[in-house]
Amino acid sequence: MSKDKVDIFDTTLRDGEQVPGCKLDSKQKLVIAERLDLLGVDIIEAGFPISSPGDFKSVQEIAKIVQRATVCGLTRSVKKDIEVAAEALKHAKKPRIHTGIGTSDSHIKFKFNSTREKILERAVDAVKYAKTFVEDIEFYAEDAGRTDNEYLARVCEAVIKAGATVLNIPDTTGYCLPEEYGAKMKYLKENVKGIEKAKLSCHCHNDLGLATANSIAGVINGARQIECTINGIGERAGNTSLEEVVMILRQHPHLNLDTSINSKLLYSTSQMVSHKMGMPVQPNKAIVGSNAFAHSSGIHQDGVIKKRETYEIIDPEDVGVNESSIVLTARSGRAALAYRAKKVGYELTKVQLDSVYIEFLKFADQKKEIVDSDIHQIIEASPINIESIA
Repeated sequence: MSKDKVDIFDTTLRDGEQVPGCKLDSKQKLVIAERLDLLGVDIIEAGFPISSPGDFKSVQEIAKIVQRATVCGLTRSVKKDIEVAAEALKHAKKPRIHTGIGTSDSHIKFKFNSTREKILERAVDAVKYAKTFVEDIEFYAEDAGRTDNEYLARVCEAVIKAGATVLNIPDTTGYCLPEEYGAKMKYLKENVKGIEKAKLSCHCHNDLGLATANSIAGVINGARQIECTINGIGERAGNTSLEEVVMILRQHPHLNLDTSINSKLLYSTSQMVSHKMGMPVQPNKAIVGSNAFAHSSGIHQDGVIKKRETYEIIDPEDVGVNESSIVLTARSGRAALAYRAKKVGYELTKVQLDSVYIEFLKFADQKKEIVDSDIHQIIEASPINIESIA
């Protein structure tokens, strides 16, 4: 059975760059945009053109160089925003305007001091106006996660009639549980007239640590686009992590969903974005963290050495990591020590290993981690004469 395609909409350069301290200059944005295009991202949200002259210029330059992906510019439901975005996207091979407005009662009352009917009217007007500039229009219903489903369906139906090609259903505050977010997508699929003319999109925030789970629930229930960022960077606790959703879909083929991402470029892309944004990747970050394929417990190390799949569901090479890491600590066993010793030139017999292991534990109790130079020292300190195999 052929798999359904899930589009990857990367907003590292827009939502990701809104993080304090992560500001990029135009040159850095261009380098990242080229990498995202090479990675296989379907849509690159290049920025919010009206927000500053620098952002306008960056979107404009990205639009010129991106060869494969759609280039998208964000706007509010304001005519001037839309005009400026259209101008910035003029040179894009595949331009998209991303416009929208808040639809939850909280946003309607406290942010806009408005009514549901007036917000619906503004949404339609924005889409119609954007449609006069480009064909591909994405509409975002901000705070859709806390928006009443019936009203949300009305808004979606109206903007589809106005020309929207993609419907972004953001869980703006990261509030939804996966079952709720999935049910919201299912409701829209079943209750919006003309829904077959538009693609539903997940845009989930990570305030409760559920962004990835919610996005997966969304595509299981009919969405066919995920909005995400490299390393999950983004406002507050971050956005859905691109590398996580891509590899979840790959690891669960029964879902019959996949992306066009070249997963072998995930680790190097993660490192590039981390370096340019000055935002370190936490060591225990799924897929791209330094500990994602590292093993320090003796039981785990023994299992991985015998057969990698015992404790790893992903082949590190599939995401661009050369190999699993066997980290030597006081929790490591003989199998791990023998494995690492062989890597640095020693083939130990069982008797030799037993002797060296005693010395190893003395070292390991004093240090957090044993490195290659320590292994030489440990073996030299062993009472048994051991020849290097190098």
